[in-house]
Amino acid sequence: MIRTNNLKKIYRTEEVETTALDNVNIEIKEGEFVSIMGPSGCGKSTLMNILGMLDNPTEGEYNFLGTEVSKYSERQRASMRKNNIGFVFQSFNLIDELTIYENIELPLLYLKTSVSERKKKVGAVLERMQIMHRRNHFPQQLSGGQQQRVAVARALVSNPKIILADEPTGNLDSLHGDEVMKMLTELNEGGTTIVMVTHSPAYADYGNRIVHLFDGHIVTENMKGKFHV
Repeated sequence: MIRTNNLKKIYRTEEVETTALDNVNIEIKEGEFVSIMGPSGCGKSTLMNILGMLDNPTEGEYNFLGTEVSKYSERQRASMRKNNIGFVFQSFNLIDELTIYENIELPLLYLKTSVSERKKKVGAVLERMQIMHRRNHFPQQLSGGQQQRVAVARALVSNPKIILADEPTGNLDSLHGDEVMKMLTELNEGGTTIVMVTHSPAYADYGNRIVHLFDGHIVTENMKGKFHV
């Protein structure tokens, strides 16, 4: 599903050149749950932005669903992104002025899905996430755990091939964090590929593979029962 080859990302100003990613090679197969760990500033978010086609690498190749996309324009990336990738963010990124139903519906509007199909898909994901009773509420009327549930529902509504979750439990207490992780595990068991950035070793263990980043490099990878550098 995903394969990178010597991926490099360099940020330049007039005075400073910063290498955020340096020759990163990673492969993610369909149906995997991959956790990415590392200290602040190690390149985790930069890697997620490139995997999610929110940014292009400076050098190297990025193969997504059999297509080399590293040199795609913003328009090309947007088209590929909206049809294939769901995002879950630490800060939820819900729109306060929209109801829960309208927040979840938003990706389908971008895809120009018909009214009847939108109603069907939003209804199905509201039921799946057990938040149908909250559909007419606004985000600020919900707890943090409930808001993240809405964010996951929004990521799922367009039936993406992969979900990228950037610190999805970062703003939650342990009870709601555990709830979100169980939900992501259930989605993965249902066939959804998940790539998650986390600072928590306990939550990283929910994945079937753990990738450790340090100073823009992949330094180790852990698999269930296996370890290699």
